[in-house]
Amino acid sequence: MMNSRKMSNHGAGIAQRKGAMEGLDWEMRPGGMLVQKRNLDPPERNSSQVNCTIRVSVKFGSVYHEIQINSHASFGELKKMLAGPTGLHPEDQKLIFKDKERDSKAYLDIVGVRDGSKMVLVQDIMRQEKRFLELRRNVSMEKALKSIAEITMEVDKLGRQVNSLELVISGGKKVAEKDLLNLIEMLMSQLIKLDGIIADGDVKLKRKMQVIRVQKHIETLDKLKAQNASPSTKSAGQRAVALQQQRNFTSRPAIVTTNWEKF
Repeated sequence: MMNSRKMSNHGAGIAQRKGAMEGLDWEMRPGGMLVQKRNLDPPERNSSQVNCTIRVSVKFGSVYHEIQINSHASFGELKKMLAGPTGLHPEDQKLIFKDKERDSKAYLDIVGVRDGSKMVLVQDIMRQEKRFLELRRNVSMEKALKSIAEITMEVDKLGRQVNSLELVISGGKKVAEKDLLNLIEMLMSQLIKLDGIIADGDVKLKRKMQVIRVQKHIETLDKLKAQNASPSTKSAGQRAVALQQQRNFTSRPAIVTTNWEKF
């Protein structure tokens, strides 16, 4: 009788444990052991909980700002909301809660911010100066890129004129020396503009490429200037005709006569 009662209780216990196990999530450990799956989310941040709006008081200088914000929001989100009433950029803000500066990625509820909590906002001068320097640097780089682009277009136009003069002079014709000098002067002007551009990284490399282009054009014009000033500038066809005439003249045979004058 007692044995049957023990077996009945034992069976009921197994059924209860089995029912409880069926409602749980399980995971296999590397050693092959089956264990209950761990919940890595802290209970206070479980998605099943209902989000609520809280009111926090933030002191900036002598003024208190009342901000309504979600209890699960981050300090970074709170900084964005404070940017309007305080006039401070979110990156220039330091939020102090419980005598400790809080990271922008930290969550309000995790560090203990509740409805009615108070904190202090301080302007971060160092971050502000760093951000201004970075902003100024970006503006300077954009300005340098724009200047290089304008110079590149001008050098393209001047380069086409150099090619045109090179074709004319190479064909044995002369051009006005004034045209060559004006073109050299305009290229030198672009070279001076490039030297005045302060840049680094990719912008510096682009500036260097344009400097090399301008220098090559100026070297070509110097050669064309010397060739254009030479009096012996002739086309290949003219030089060939002159050479053939000289050969024909020197290749004529000498005529010897035996007619002697009699006295």
